[in-house]
Amino acid sequence: LVSVPACCSARYNLALLAFFGFFILYALRVNLSVALVDMVEPNVSFAKNVTSNVCPEHSSTINVPRNTTGEKYSWDADTQGWILGSFFYGYIITQIPGGYLASKTGGKLLLGFGIFGTSVFTLLTPLAAHLGVGYLIAVRALEGLGEGVTFPAMHSMWSSWAPPLERSKLLSISYAGAQLGTVVSLPLSGLICYYMNWIYVFYIFGALGVLWWFFWMWLVSDTPETHRSISHAEREYILSSLKDQLSTQKSVPWRPMLESLPLWAIVVAHFSYNWTFYTLLTLLPTYMKEILRFDAQENGFLSALPYFGCWLCIILSGQIADYLREKQNLSTVCVRKCFTLIGMIGPAVFLVAAGFIGCNYALAVAFVTISTTLGGFCTSGYSINHLDIAPSYAGILLGITNSFATIPGMVGPVIAKNLTHNNTVGEWQTVFYIAASINLFGAIFFALFASGEVQDWAVSGYPLHRN
Repeated sequence: LVSVPACCSARYNLALLAFFGFFILYALRVNLSVALVDMVEPNVSFAKNVTSNVCPEHSSTINVPRNTTGEKYSWDADTQGWILGSFFYGYIITQIPGGYLASKTGGKLLLGFGIFGTSVFTLLTPLAAHLGVGYLIAVRALEGLGEGVTFPAMHSMWSSWAPPLERSKLLSISYAGAQLGTVVSLPLSGLICYYMNWIYVFYIFGALGVLWWFFWMWLVSDTPETHRSISHAEREYILSSLKDQLSTQKSVPWRPMLESLPLWAIVVAHFSYNWTFYTLLTLLPTYMKEILRFDAQENGFLSALPYFGCWLCIILSGQIADYLREKQNLSTVCVRKCFTLIGMIGPAVFLVAAGFIGCNYALAVAFVTISTTLGGFCTSGYSINHLDIAPSYAGILLGITNSFATIPGMVGPVIAKNLTHNNTVGEWQTVFYIAASINLFGAIFFALFASGEVQDWAVSGYPLHRN
Protein backbone atom coordinates (compact mmCIF):
# COMPACT_ATOMS: atom_id res chain seq x y z
CA LEU A 1 0.00 0.00 0.00
CA VAL A 2 1.45 3.30 -1.04
CA SER A 3 0.29 5.94 1.37
CA VAL A 4 -1.11 9.04 -0.34
CA PRO A 5 0.12 12.45 0.85
CA ALA A 6 -2.10 14.13 3.41
CA CYS A 7 -1.87 17.69 2.11
CA CYS A 8 -5.03 18.81 0.25
CA SER A 9 -6.31 15.22 0.18
CA ALA A 10 -10.03 14.53 0.29
CA ARG A 11 -9.82 12.66 3.60
CA TYR A 12 -8.00 15.52 5.34
CA ASN A 13 -10.44 18.04 3.87
CA LEU A 14 -13.20 15.94 5.42
CA ALA A 15 -11.38 15.98 8.77
CA LEU A 16 -11.01 19.75 8.60
CA LEU A 17 -14.66 20.41 7.73
CA ALA A 18 -15.70 18.00 10.50
CA PHE A 19 -13.40 19.89 12.87
CA PHE A 20 -15.29 23.14 12.18
CA GLY A 21 -18.62 21.32 12.42
CA PHE A 22 -17.84 19.99 15.90
CA PHE A 23 -16.40 23.35 16.87
CA ILE A 24 -19.77 24.95 16.12
CA LEU A 25 -21.70 22.12 17.78
CA TYR A 26 -19.94 22.57 21.10
CA ALA A 27 -20.15 26.33 20.89
CA LEU A 28 -23.91 25.91 20.49
CA ARG A 29 -23.97 23.49 23.40
CA VAL A 30 -22.13 25.51 26.04
CA ASN A 31 -23.16 29.06 25.16
CA LEU A 32 -26.42 28.77 27.10
CA SER A 33 -24.67 28.13 30.42
CA VAL A 34 -22.84 31.46 29.99
CA ALA A 35 -25.81 33.43 28.67
CA LEU A 36 -28.11 32.09 31.40
CA VAL A 37 -26.32 34.20 34.00
CA ASP A 38 -27.43 37.31 32.12
CA MET A 39 -30.90 36.03 31.29
CA VAL A 40 -31.90 35.65 34.94
CA GLU A 41 -32.79 38.49 37.28
CA PRO A 42 -29.81 38.94 39.59
CA ASN A 43 -31.69 38.55 42.88
CA VAL A 44 -33.09 35.12 41.97
CA SER A 45 -30.08 33.73 40.15
CA PHE A 46 -29.38 31.28 42.94
CA ALA A 47 -30.58 31.51 46.50
CA LYS A 48 -27.32 32.91 47.79
CA ASN A 49 -25.27 29.84 48.48
CA VAL A 50 -23.45 29.81 51.73
CA THR A 51 -20.16 30.90 50.26
CA SER A 52 -17.60 29.08 52.29
CA ASN A 53 -15.39 31.55 54.09
CA VAL A 54 -12.39 29.31 53.98
CA CYS A 55 -10.69 31.36 51.30
CA PRO A 56 -10.28 35.13 51.26
CA GLU A 57 -11.99 37.26 48.61
CA HIS A 58 -9.67 37.69 45.65
CA SER A 59 -10.56 40.46 43.38
CA SER A 60 -11.72 43.97 44.03
CA THR A 61 -11.68 44.92 40.37
CA ILE A 62 -13.85 47.88 39.45
CA ASN A 63 -16.72 46.56 37.38
CA VAL A 64 -17.21 48.16 34.00
CA PRO A 65 -20.89 48.98 33.57
CA ARG A 66 -22.23 46.17 31.42
CA ASN A 67 -24.91 46.21 28.81
CA THR A 68 -28.24 45.47 30.47
CA THR A 69 -30.63 45.81 27.55
CA GLY A 70 -31.38 42.07 27.34
CA GLU A 71 -34.66 40.83 28.76
CA LYS A 72 -34.49 39.32 32.26
CA TYR A 73 -36.48 36.36 33.53
CA SER A 74 -37.31 35.28 37.06
CA TRP A 75 -36.36 31.60 36.92
CA ASP A 76 -35.38 29.90 40.16
CA ALA A 77 -32.46 27.51 40.52
CA ASP A 78 -34.56 24.40 39.81
CA THR A 79 -35.94 25.90 36.60
CA GLN A 80 -32.43 26.78 35.50
CA GLY A 81 -31.39 23.20 36.19
CA TRP A 82 -34.19 21.95 33.93
CA ILE A 83 -33.24 24.40 31.19
CA LEU A 84 -29.59 23.27 31.26
CA GLY A 85 -30.49 19.58 31.50
CA SER A 86 -33.17 19.53 28.79
CA PHE A 87 -30.50 19.31 26.08
CA PHE A 88 -29.44 15.84 27.23
CA TYR A 89 -32.98 14.47 27.13
CA GLY A 90 -33.09 15.13 23.39
CA TYR A 91 -29.47 14.09 22.93
CA ILE A 92 -29.84 10.60 24.39
CA ILE A 93 -32.87 9.71 22.21
CA THR A 94 -31.19 10.01 18.81
CA GLN A 95 -27.86 8.27 19.52
CA ILE A 96 -28.68 4.71 18.48
CA PRO A 97 -31.22 5.64 15.75
CA GLY A 98 -28.59 8.09 14.43
CA GLY A 99 -25.95 5.37 14.21
CA TYR A 100 -28.41 2.96 12.58
CA LEU A 101 -29.58 5.52 10.01
CA ALA A 102 -26.01 6.53 9.19
CA SER A 103 -25.04 2.91 8.58
CA LYS A 104 -27.98 2.61 6.15
CA THR A 105 -28.00 5.99 4.35
CA GLY A 106 -24.54 7.43 4.98
CA GLY A 107 -23.49 10.09 7.44
CA LYS A 108 -23.21 13.20 5.28
CA LEU A 109 -26.85 14.33 5.27
CA LEU A 110 -27.44 13.18 8.83
CA LEU A 111 -24.47 15.11 10.21
CA GLY A 112 -25.16 18.11 7.98
CA PHE A 113 -28.80 18.41 8.98
CA GLY A 114 -28.03 17.59 12.61
CA ILE A 115 -25.81 20.67 12.85
CA PHE A 116 -28.10 22.74 10.61
CA GLY A 117 -31.11 21.91 12.81
CA THR A 118 -29.20 22.69 15.99
CA SER A 119 -28.16 26.06 14.52
CA VAL A 120 -31.72 26.97 13.52
CA PHE A 121 -33.05 26.13 17.01
CA THR A 122 -30.24 28.20 18.50
CA LEU A 123 -31.39 31.16 16.40
CA LEU A 124 -34.89 30.63 17.84
CA THR A 125 -33.67 30.51 21.46
CA PRO A 126 -34.27 34.23 22.30
CA LEU A 127 -37.80 34.01 20.89
CA ALA A 128 -38.48 30.81 22.86
CA ALA A 129 -37.22 32.39 26.08
CA HIS A 130 -39.53 35.35 25.45
CA LEU A 131 -42.53 33.04 24.93
CA GLY A 132 -41.91 31.17 28.17
CA VAL A 133 -39.74 28.64 29.94
CA GLY A 134 -41.61 25.64 28.45
CA TYR A 135 -40.74 26.81 24.94
CA LEU A 136 -37.09 27.29 25.88
CA ILE A 137 -36.86 23.77 27.34
CA ALA A 138 -38.50 22.36 24.19
CA VAL A 139 -36.07 24.21 21.90
CA ARG A 140 -33.08 22.97 23.91
CA ALA A 141 -34.37 19.39 23.81
CA LEU A 142 -34.79 19.71 20.02
CA GLU A 143 -31.20 20.97 19.80
CA GLY A 144 -30.20 17.84 21.69
CA LEU A 145 -32.09 15.69 19.16
CA GLY A 146 -30.13 17.36 16.35
CA GLU A 147 -26.76 16.96 18.07
CA GLY A 148 -27.47 13.37 19.05
CA VAL A 149 -26.97 12.07 15.51
CA THR A 150 -23.69 13.90 14.88
CA PHE A 151 -21.07 11.68 16.55
CA PRO A 152 -22.56 8.37 15.30
CA ALA A 153 -22.89 9.86 11.79
CA MET A 154 -19.26 11.01 11.84
CA HIS A 155 -18.02 7.62 13.07
CA SER A 156 -20.04 6.01 10.32
CA MET A 157 -18.46 8.26 7.66
CA TRP A 158 -14.96 7.53 8.94
CA SER A 159 -15.62 3.80 8.60
CA SER A 160 -15.56 4.37 4.81
CA TRP A 161 -12.94 7.14 4.76
CA ALA A 162 -10.21 6.44 7.32
CA PRO A 163 -7.42 3.98 6.40
CA PRO A 164 -6.82 1.86 9.54
CA LEU A 165 -3.34 3.27 10.21
CA GLU A 166 -4.53 6.87 9.92
CA ARG A 167 -7.58 6.48 12.15
CA SER A 168 -6.18 8.13 15.26
CA LYS A 169 -4.93 11.15 13.28
CA LEU A 170 -8.06 11.74 11.21
CA LEU A 171 -10.54 11.17 14.03
CA SER A 172 -8.59 13.20 16.56
CA ILE A 173 -8.51 16.15 14.15
CA SER A 174 -12.23 16.03 13.52
CA TYR A 175 -13.31 15.57 17.15
CA ALA A 176 -10.81 18.07 18.57
CA GLY A 177 -13.12 20.75 17.18
CA ALA A 178 -15.44 20.01 20.10
CA GLN A 179 -12.79 20.99 22.66
CA LEU A 180 -11.79 24.12 20.80
CA GLY A 181 -15.46 25.07 20.48
CA THR A 182 -15.70 24.92 24.28
CA VAL A 183 -12.49 26.93 24.67
CA VAL A 184 -13.57 29.73 22.35
CA SER A 185 -17.25 29.95 23.17
CA LEU A 186 -16.95 30.10 26.97
CA PRO A 187 -15.01 33.40 27.11
CA LEU A 188 -16.47 34.71 23.85
CA SER A 189 -20.07 34.23 25.01
CA GLY A 190 -19.12 36.10 28.18
CA LEU A 191 -17.71 39.01 26.18
CA ILE A 192 -20.76 39.14 23.89
CA CYS A 193 -23.07 39.24 26.92
CA TYR A 194 -20.88 41.86 28.51
CA TYR A 195 -20.53 44.31 25.62
CA MET A 196 -23.61 43.61 23.53
CA ASN A 197 -26.59 41.64 24.75
CA TRP A 198 -27.18 37.96 25.53
CA ILE A 199 -29.43 37.41 22.48
CA TYR A 200 -26.40 37.88 20.19
CA VAL A 201 -24.73 34.83 21.75
CA PHE A 202 -27.42 32.75 20.05
CA TYR A 203 -27.63 34.78 16.84
CA ILE A 204 -23.87 34.81 16.13
CA PHE A 205 -23.19 31.11 16.79
CA GLY A 206 -26.43 30.04 15.09
CA ALA A 207 -25.58 31.99 11.93
CA LEU A 208 -22.08 30.43 11.83
CA GLY A 209 -23.67 26.99 11.93
CA VAL A 210 -25.89 27.74 8.94
CA LEU A 211 -22.88 29.06 7.03
CA TRP A 212 -20.88 25.90 7.79
CA TRP A 213 -23.76 23.78 6.50
CA PHE A 214 -23.46 25.22 2.96
CA PHE A 215 -19.77 24.29 2.78
CA TRP A 216 -20.43 20.81 4.16
CA MET A 217 -23.20 20.02 1.65
CA TRP A 218 -21.09 21.33 -1.22
CA LEU A 219 -17.68 19.79 -0.46
CA VAL A 220 -18.27 16.46 1.27
CA SER A 221 -19.44 13.04 0.12
CA ASP A 222 -20.37 9.86 2.00
CA THR A 223 -17.75 7.57 0.49
CA PRO A 224 -14.53 7.91 -1.51
CA GLU A 225 -16.34 6.32 -4.50
CA THR A 226 -18.89 9.15 -4.72
CA HIS A 227 -16.48 12.04 -4.11
CA ARG A 228 -16.34 14.55 -6.97
CA SER A 229 -12.71 15.65 -6.86
CA ILE A 230 -10.78 12.89 -5.08
CA SER A 231 -7.63 11.72 -6.88
CA HIS A 232 -7.64 8.22 -8.33
CA ALA A 233 -4.61 7.28 -6.21
CA GLU A 234 -6.25 8.37 -2.97
CA ARG A 235 -9.50 6.57 -3.76
CA GLU A 236 -7.62 3.32 -4.45
CA TYR A 237 -5.47 3.74 -1.35
CA ILE A 238 -8.49 4.15 0.97
CA LEU A 239 -10.57 1.38 -0.62
CA SER A 240 -7.75 -1.18 -0.67
CA SER A 241 -6.80 -0.44 2.95
CA LEU A 242 -10.39 -1.15 4.07
CA LYS A 243 -11.24 -4.10 1.87
CA ASP A 244 -11.15 -6.85 4.53
CA GLN A 245 -12.63 -4.73 7.25
CA LEU A 246 -16.13 -3.93 6.08
CA SER A 247 -19.24 -6.06 6.13
CA THR A 248 -21.64 -6.30 3.21
CA GLN A 249 -24.52 -7.91 5.06
CA LYS A 250 -27.66 -5.80 5.17
CA SER A 251 -28.98 -6.75 8.61
CA VAL A 252 -27.31 -5.57 11.81
CA PRO A 253 -26.05 -8.44 14.04
CA TRP A 254 -27.66 -6.95 17.17
CA ARG A 255 -27.36 -9.98 19.41
CA PRO A 256 -23.67 -10.85 19.01
CA MET A 257 -22.97 -7.12 19.06
CA LEU A 258 -24.66 -6.64 22.45
CA GLU A 259 -22.98 -9.78 23.81
CA SER A 260 -19.56 -8.52 22.79
CA LEU A 261 -17.28 -7.84 25.77
CA PRO A 262 -14.97 -5.44 23.86
CA LEU A 263 -18.06 -3.27 23.20
CA TRP A 264 -18.93 -3.19 26.91
CA ALA A 265 -15.33 -2.26 27.68
CA ILE A 266 -15.87 0.87 25.56
CA VAL A 267 -19.27 1.53 27.20
CA VAL A 268 -17.77 1.47 30.71
CA ALA A 269 -14.79 3.64 29.73
CA HIS A 270 -16.99 6.15 27.89
CA PHE A 271 -19.43 6.42 30.81
CA SER A 272 -16.62 6.88 33.35
CA TYR A 273 -14.76 9.49 31.33
CA ASN A 274 -17.90 11.54 30.72
CA TRP A 275 -18.77 11.52 34.41
CA THR A 276 -15.66 13.55 35.17
CA PHE A 277 -15.97 15.61 31.99
CA TYR A 278 -19.55 16.74 32.59
CA THR A 279 -19.10 17.26 36.31
CA LEU A 280 -16.23 19.64 35.55
CA LEU A 281 -17.90 21.32 32.58
CA THR A 282 -20.99 22.26 34.54
CA LEU A 283 -19.59 22.81 38.02
CA LEU A 284 -16.08 24.16 37.63
CA PRO A 285 -17.27 27.79 37.45
CA THR A 286 -19.29 27.23 40.66
CA TYR A 287 -16.30 25.73 42.46
CA MET A 288 -14.09 28.62 41.44
CA LYS A 289 -16.67 31.17 42.53
CA GLU A 290 -17.96 29.63 45.76
CA ILE A 291 -14.88 27.94 47.20
CA LEU A 292 -11.94 29.80 45.70
CA ARG A 293 -13.91 33.10 45.69
CA PHE A 294 -12.99 34.08 42.19
CA ASP A 295 -14.82 36.59 40.07
CA ALA A 296 -16.86 35.52 37.04
CA GLN A 297 -15.07 37.64 34.44
CA GLU A 298 -11.71 36.10 35.29
CA ASN A 299 -13.55 32.83 35.53
CA GLY A 300 -14.54 32.67 31.85
CA PHE A 301 -10.96 32.55 30.62
CA LEU A 302 -9.75 30.29 33.40
CA SER A 303 -12.67 27.89 32.92
CA ALA A 304 -11.67 27.62 29.26
CA LEU A 305 -7.99 26.89 29.98
CA PRO A 306 -8.47 23.16 30.78
CA TYR A 307 -10.28 22.59 27.48
CA PHE A 308 -7.53 24.32 25.57
CA GLY A 309 -5.04 21.89 27.10
CA CYS A 310 -7.32 19.01 26.20
CA TRP A 311 -7.58 20.22 22.60
CA LEU A 312 -3.79 20.32 22.21
CA CYS A 313 -3.48 16.91 23.80
CA ILE A 314 -6.08 15.35 21.46
CA ILE A 315 -4.30 16.58 18.34
CA LEU A 316 -0.85 15.50 19.54
CA SER A 317 -1.89 12.13 20.95
CA GLY A 318 -3.64 11.28 17.66
CA GLN A 319 -0.37 11.78 15.81
CA ILE A 320 1.60 9.81 18.43
CA ALA A 321 -0.87 6.90 18.48
CA ASP A 322 -0.67 6.33 14.74
CA TYR A 323 3.10 6.77 14.77
CA LEU A 324 3.39 4.03 17.42
CA ARG A 325 1.13 1.69 15.43
CA GLU A 326 2.72 2.31 12.06
CA LYS A 327 6.42 2.91 12.76
CA GLN A 328 6.97 1.10 16.05
CA ASN A 329 4.65 -1.80 15.19
CA LEU A 330 2.82 -1.61 18.49
CA SER A 331 -0.47 -3.51 18.36
CA THR A 332 -3.65 -1.46 18.10
CA VAL A 333 -5.03 -2.85 21.34
CA CYS A 334 -1.83 -2.00 23.19
CA VAL A 335 -1.99 1.64 22.01
CA ARG A 336 -5.73 1.95 22.80
CA LYS A 337 -5.27 0.53 26.31
CA CYS A 338 -2.19 2.62 27.17
CA PHE A 339 -3.78 5.85 25.94
CA THR A 340 -7.00 5.11 27.82
CA LEU A 341 -5.10 4.37 31.05
CA ILE A 342 -3.14 7.63 30.80
CA GLY A 343 -6.29 9.53 29.82
CA MET A 344 -8.32 8.26 32.78
CA ILE A 345 -5.94 7.60 35.67
CA GLY A 346 -4.05 10.88 35.11
CA PRO A 347 -7.19 13.03 35.43
CA ALA A 348 -8.34 11.04 38.49
CA VAL A 349 -5.10 11.72 40.37
CA PHE A 350 -5.02 15.45 39.63
CA LEU A 351 -8.72 15.88 40.31
CA VAL A 352 -8.37 14.48 43.82
CA ALA A 353 -5.26 16.61 44.32
CA ALA A 354 -7.25 19.72 43.32
CA GLY A 355 -9.48 19.19 46.34
CA PHE A 356 -6.53 19.27 48.77
CA ILE A 357 -4.60 22.38 47.99
CA GLY A 358 -6.67 24.75 50.06
CA CYS A 359 -6.83 28.27 48.72
CA ASN A 360 -3.87 28.10 46.42
CA TYR A 361 -5.74 29.35 43.41
CA ALA A 362 -2.95 29.02 40.86
CA LEU A 363 -2.34 25.42 41.88
CA ALA A 364 -6.06 24.58 41.71
CA VAL A 365 -6.28 25.90 38.18
CA ALA A 366 -3.07 24.09 37.25
CA PHE A 367 -4.31 20.75 38.63
CA VAL A 368 -7.71 20.98 36.99
CA THR A 369 -6.03 21.98 33.72
CA ILE A 370 -3.60 19.04 33.85
CA SER A 371 -6.48 16.71 34.74
CA THR A 372 -8.58 17.76 31.74
CA THR A 373 -5.57 17.92 29.41
CA LEU A 374 -4.54 14.33 30.13
CA GLY A 375 -8.13 13.33 29.36
CA GLY A 376 -7.33 14.18 25.74
CA PHE A 377 -5.39 10.91 25.46
CA CYS A 378 -8.71 9.06 25.56
CA THR A 379 -9.62 10.25 22.07
CA SER A 380 -6.97 7.93 20.66
CA GLY A 381 -7.88 5.35 23.31
CA TYR A 382 -11.40 4.01 23.88
CA SER A 383 -12.95 6.86 21.91
CA ILE A 384 -12.19 5.50 18.45
CA ASN A 385 -11.95 1.84 19.45
CA HIS A 386 -15.41 1.31 17.85
CA LEU A 387 -13.72 1.56 14.45
CA ASP A 388 -11.12 -1.04 15.42
CA ILE A 389 -13.58 -3.71 16.49
CA ALA A 390 -16.39 -3.17 13.94
CA PRO A 391 -15.76 -0.57 11.22
CA SER A 392 -19.04 -1.35 9.42
CA TYR A 393 -21.10 -0.73 12.53
CA ALA A 394 -18.97 1.98 14.11
CA GLY A 395 -21.83 4.49 13.99
CA ILE A 396 -24.21 2.13 15.76
CA LEU A 397 -21.60 1.17 18.37
CA LEU A 398 -20.91 4.83 19.09
CA GLY A 399 -24.66 5.38 19.40
CA ILE A 400 -24.79 2.64 22.02
CA THR A 401 -21.78 3.80 24.05
CA ASN A 402 -22.74 7.47 23.78
CA SER A 403 -26.26 6.71 25.06
CA PHE A 404 -24.74 5.30 28.24
CA ALA A 405 -22.20 8.12 28.30
CA THR A 406 -24.95 10.77 28.21
CA ILE A 407 -26.36 9.59 31.54
CA PRO A 408 -23.53 11.27 33.53
CA GLY A 409 -24.49 14.54 31.84
CA MET A 410 -27.98 14.15 33.27
CA VAL A 411 -27.24 12.80 36.75
CA GLY A 412 -23.62 13.81 37.52
CA PRO A 413 -24.24 17.55 38.03
CA VAL A 414 -27.47 16.85 39.95
CA ILE A 415 -25.69 14.52 42.36
CA ALA A 416 -22.82 16.97 42.74
CA LYS A 417 -25.26 19.83 43.46
CA ASN A 418 -26.93 17.72 46.13
CA LEU A 419 -23.60 16.86 47.74
CA THR A 420 -22.47 20.48 47.98
CA HIS A 421 -25.34 22.15 49.83
CA ASN A 422 -23.09 24.02 52.23
CA ASN A 423 -20.26 24.49 49.78
CA THR A 424 -17.60 23.33 52.17
CA VAL A 425 -14.24 22.14 50.92
CA GLY A 426 -15.01 18.71 52.38
CA GLU A 427 -18.18 18.38 50.31
CA TRP A 428 -16.31 19.27 47.14
CA GLN A 429 -13.62 16.73 47.97
CA THR A 430 -16.38 14.09 48.01
CA VAL A 431 -17.49 15.18 44.51
CA PHE A 432 -13.91 14.90 43.25
CA TYR A 433 -13.44 11.51 44.98
CA ILE A 434 -16.54 10.06 43.33
CA ALA A 435 -15.47 11.28 39.88
CA ALA A 436 -11.94 9.92 40.37
CA SER A 437 -13.14 6.48 41.56
CA ILE A 438 -15.50 6.13 38.59
CA ASN A 439 -12.62 7.08 36.27
CA LEU A 440 -10.32 4.54 37.87
CA PHE A 441 -12.87 1.77 37.56
CA GLY A 442 -13.50 2.60 33.87
CA ALA A 443 -9.79 2.58 33.07
CA ILE A 444 -9.20 -0.82 34.69
CA PHE A 445 -12.26 -2.39 33.07
CA PHE A 446 -11.17 -1.19 29.64
CA ALA A 447 -7.60 -2.40 30.17
CA LEU A 448 -8.90 -5.86 31.02
CA PHE A 449 -11.51 -6.40 28.31
CA ALA A 450 -10.79 -4.16 25.31
CA SER A 451 -9.81 -5.52 21.89
CA GLY A 452 -8.07 -4.02 18.87
CA GLU A 453 -9.15 -6.63 16.30
CA VAL A 454 -12.15 -6.58 13.99
CA GLN A 455 -14.69 -8.85 15.73
CA ASP A 456 -16.10 -11.95 14.01
CA TRP A 457 -19.64 -10.63 13.96
CA ALA A 458 -18.55 -7.41 12.25
CA VAL A 459 -17.23 -9.01 9.07
CA SER A 460 -19.47 -10.12 6.21
CA GLY A 461 -20.65 -13.69 6.15
CA TYR A 462 -20.11 -13.91 9.90
CA PRO A 463 -22.33 -16.95 10.66
CA LEU A 464 -20.76 -19.00 7.84
CA HIS A 465 -17.12 -18.90 8.83
CA ARG A 466 -17.13 -19.66 12.51
CA ASN A 467 -14.74 -22.51 12.92
